[in-house]
Amino acid sequence: MQDITLKPTTLRSATAEGMLFLPPETVAMVRKGEVKKGDVAECARIAGLMGLKKTWELLPHCHPLAVLDASIDVSTRDDGVHVSAKVRTIASTGVEMEALTAVNIALLCAYDMLKPHAPAEAMRMGDIKLAEKKGGKTQYQRRKASLGRAAVIVLSDTVAAGKKPDTAGASVRDGLERAGFDIAAYELLPDEPAQLRERVQHWVAESADVVITVGGTGLGPRDRTVEALAGLIDTDLPGFMESARAFGQARTPYAMLSRGIAGIAGSSFVATFPGSRKGAEETLAAVLPALVHLVEVYRARHSVTHEGGYQ
Repeated sequence: MQDITLKPTTLRSATAEGMLFLPPETVAMVRKGEVKKGDVAECARIAGLMGLKKTWELLPHCHPLAVLDASIDVSTRDDGVHVSAKVRTIASTGVEMEALTAVNIALLCAYDMLKPHAPAEAMRMGDIKLAEKKGGKTQYQRRKASLGRAAVIVLSDTVAAGKKPDTAGASVRDGLERAGFDIAAYELLPDEPAQLRERVQHWVAESADVVITVGGTGLGPRDRTVEALAGLIDTDLPGFMESARAFGQARTPYAMLSRGIAGIAGSSFVATFPGSRKGAEETLAAVLPALVHLVEVYRARHSVTHEGGYQ
């Protein structure tokens, strides 16, 4: 199974549909309620509901999910029986396979009920497809040719002295690059507040879209990143790091100890990530969907010239 431990939990939905094509005389029997095995629509609907709950048992790479909402519509058309299934959940992975499984099982149920009333060569399941999917990466992490410029600044005395390699900052840098950002800078600094402040001010002045610091958000005597940068932020965005701490808290009890902050400085988004690789990766995973949205909206807002000269 694919590791989804770093994927954010979001509201996800999927709608699938499909057809059981039938000869006209069989369609007429369904409409008149003359099928020997009973109500085709109701039986197929119940079968689809039962089937979607067993998706993870049938498909080896599907995760068990708590399905929070599901509806299956079975209707008779002139050329057969149409099935539509919509499934919703709040989870770290989508429900498209649950919706597709529901459609297939419902169609199989209808096929089983109608096979005494039509020759096999006149019955065909088809046009099975995913009609809609919402939530998760495809909705919240839209990728463009470039989302803008990002600067990553790592704070660590030992890394800056060359005593150990940086993994946390490199992971954040690579994650931002995969999301569509151009990496304008990747800097390694000692835990010196004045030096850090100067470098962040530099990239804010250079109008970097995103400035991420990695390290110095803990409780050690040299962890002064938050104090160094708090005065640079013009507009606080506390929800970013609240979400990151909540995301991390579900994975380690120590996430609550991170003192990271985030906000807008000038025209740049500035955030302070923890210095451990795991903490930095979890923080990026938690905030990246909203970060992409923020950069796109902020850029669009400032690219329009308003009356009075405001941009």
